[in-house]
Amino acid sequence: MPLLRRIVGLTVCWHLFIVRQSNISSRPLVTNPTKRLEQFLRSEIPGLSGDLRLEPVAGGQSNPTFFANFDNRRLVVRKKPDGPVLPSAHAVDREFRVLEALGKVGIAVPPVLLYHEAGDVFGTSFYVMERVDGRIFHDSQLAGAPRSERFEMYRSAARMLAAIHKVDFEQAGLSTFGKHGNFFSRQIARWTHQWHLSKSHDLPEIDRLVEWLPANLPANDQTTVVHGDFRIGNLMFHPTEPRIVAVLDWELSTLGHPMADLAHSCIYSWYVTPEEYGGILGLDFADHGLPTLSEFSRAYYEASNQSDRLEVFHIVLALFRNAVIFQGIASRAKAGNAASQNAAAVGKLAPIFARRAVDLIESSGQL
Repeated sequence: MPLLRRIVGLTVCWHLFIVRQSNISSRPLVTNPTKRLEQFLRSEIPGLSGDLRLEPVAGGQSNPTFFANFDNRRLVVRKKPDGPVLPSAHAVDREFRVLEALGKVGIAVPPVLLYHEAGDVFGTSFYVMERVDGRIFHDSQLAGAPRSERFEMYRSAARMLAAIHKVDFEQAGLSTFGKHGNFFSRQIARWTHQWHLSKSHDLPEIDRLVEWLPANLPANDQTTVVHGDFRIGNLMFHPTEPRIVAVLDWELSTLGHPMADLAHSCIYSWYVTPEEYGGILGLDFADHGLPTLSEFSRAYYEASNQSDRLEVFHIVLALFRNAVIFQGIASRAKAGNAASQNAAAVGKLAPIFARRAVDLIESSGQL
């Protein structure tokens, strides 16, 4: 199993812990939450038969997720974690909002049924969606899928990402879902700040990226819906066909620049080795039935009608962001309060990702 998949939620959520305890709120526990949830679901969703069977979904979700099965209906419940959380963290209301909006305009997402804000039913706020059948692959090699279908599965992913970026977010009711414009400037500022917060020793490569990125901002500044963590592991494919039936894990979604989404998707395949995060860096793509980065991005361009093209800047920013995240994990491990016994090993990826970004800058500029 690739190393990072053992770290539940840390790769995207470590920075949520760099806060003062006074900023964290706690919620009271609910007595017999399963029974209360069953009663609530019966009152809100007519026709449910049989007893509720609640099963935690294993995996790296930072928001606890459960299969909620009745005899005649299979549902999924996704909730804020119990216990102390930051007020702005684990915003399941935002997930519900974007899923509801995108589902109405034809994006392949799980159909959402309801959202409940209060913690009186299941301890914290939660939403309910239909369960979708399909295949989820936890590595970018698509191991387990027929070799002959893998190229088309990647093309389906590229087209799906393009479809998300083509959504008219104002028409979809998402005009207030995030800030408009200056996305890259804000991202650079955010992750530079996080770097200074988590810095435990000098990493010249990251320091160089901190200087290089603001000096090389692209001229074009557009705004679309962005998923925030679009990669193979967050896609559900049809049980037997090479097409996507649902895009999952929208907790990092916002309004932003589409090239940031595309770059993030690319680094977790073409800039990560199989051992690090189930990537495909170093593999013979043709031998494995996989596309090159150029072929994947071309499929995206054809489907999106984007005038922008993926540039070195976009990949460098994505690598920088993840290097800072890994450094935060390393700092927590050094302080003895990491959430996983493998955190120290994951933290060692910070200089690796930063070095790849610097190497890209120093190359001929070809992705």
